[in-house]
Amino acid sequence: MSLKFFDKLSQNLIELLNDKGDYNVIIEVENKEKSFTAHSNILKFRSSYFRRELENIQPNENNTKIIIKSSISAQIFNFILQYIYGGIVDLENCESRFVYDLMLAADEFELEELTNKLETLLIETKGSWLRTHFSFIYHSIFSRNNFEKLKNFCNNIVVKYPNFIFDANDFTSLKESALISLIKRNDFQIEEVKIWDYVIKWGIAQTSTLPTNLDDWTKENFLTLKTTLQQCLPHIRYFHLSGIEVLDKIEPYKKILDKQLWKDINQHLIAPERPVKSTILPPRSVLVTELPPRAEKPRESFSTIISEEHAAEISTWIDRKTTAYTLTNIPYKFELILRGTQDGFAPQTFWNICHGHTCTVVLVKVKGTDEIVGGYNPLAWDKNTDGKWMETKDSFIFSLKNGDIPNSILSRVKNTRYAFINISKNGQIKLGPYFGDFWMHSDKSDFTLDNNCFCRSNDSGSGYYEKPIRSSSYFSIINYEVFKIVRKTI
Repeated sequence: MSLKFFDKLSQNLIELLNDKGDYNVIIEVENKEKSFTAHSNILKFRSSYFRRELENIQPNENNTKIIIKSSISAQIFNFILQYIYGGIVDLENCESRFVYDLMLAADEFELEELTNKLETLLIETKGSWLRTHFSFIYHSIFSRNNFEKLKNFCNNIVVKYPNFIFDANDFTSLKESALISLIKRNDFQIEEVKIWDYVIKWGIAQTSTLPTNLDDWTKENFLTLKTTLQQCLPHIRYFHLSGIEVLDKIEPYKKILDKQLWKDINQHLIAPERPVKSTILPPRSVLVTELPPRAEKPRESFSTIISEEHAAEISTWIDRKTTAYTLTNIPYKFELILRGTQDGFAPQTFWNICHGHTCTVVLVKVKGTDEIVGGYNPLAWDKNTDGKWMETKDSFIFSLKNGDIPNSILSRVKNTRYAFINISKNGQIKLGPYFGDFWMHSDKSDFTLDNNCFCRSNDSGSGYYEKPIRSSSYFSIINYEVFKIVRKTI
């Protein structure tokens, strides 16, 4: 029988970390602007990365070893040290991007346990954020050797929706390992000839010296492309291409194929029953798109803040209708862009995610009440300005009927030159969406941690909008969402 006292042990080790009188390691981060003290024995036994680093560093005159990690933020490294010493990682109120960056840092410091736990956490609880930032996530994880679970998560999406990666502007910067991980899958939902086209496009982009016109290519040019694609070419299903596809697409690049393979491809087209020497890969499976009838699951609500009735009311206001829309004739789809509980509550997150989006509705659930307030912006949010008031006659702010709130309040912009502000880059640290009489603000970089969100509450007639939407000015929030309003197609 063993008695375990991990809580006390963790507490004592954290106290050791915070004791600045007995350290022999200094770690400098954030371009050497911040530094942390630590103990070499703990670092070495908790991280193979630190073991190697410390063995290769000579101590200074104070018998202290200095490690420089300029690219790591102080906030991230503080979490790393808390884990190394106490086995504690408190992620409450941490936004999704921070969790992702912490996972990358944990991998860099070879903290396998923490890396795996954060990877699983992102997949299980931050799926919406991962999809919103899909291209960034995809390129960054395939630049590393680990993160197999995240790679599978992303590839399971790409095999169904290849355009996410293949039609992206940065497709040709894709890592070779990422491309191979896709084209070798049997369930890749794309025509084989298109896979060939994309592989050729990727291969050519890796060598800037290849002539633009294929007719100008030399034997050496084809050899260069063959070398570049040597790991990709075996995964093409050549024997499942039509004769026309072989003639139009494969034949122009036949010099990058092994002679036996090219001979077998042609033989198979003429006499498919005859055996060939080359390996014939199975055809890619096509997923069944129509499922047999079954009991429908209850439809997941599109919002955690408002109902379909609220969406109908907001749609009525957008179109300036005198007769309200019903649930059966709402002309718009509310497409989620941001949700605080998934993406985080930092003001900068709003500008990063909502940048460039037009026709958006901001919805805020006020802390401690039943109130739902918000605003509609028909123009684009722009994070790259020096701070500029935007003019429109179609913007409005509102409070929605909910719980103890008996009636909705609509307040249209009256001073159209000051409908909303695209906040300057420096201001985005504290300020989120900013309508003339309603804005979201936080000194703590988290809208839920202070009471600095604001709605004009006096009815003096001096506001930018027609009337107040709250009876008191300052408040905190428990959640907020931003939706893009898209007209439904008939």
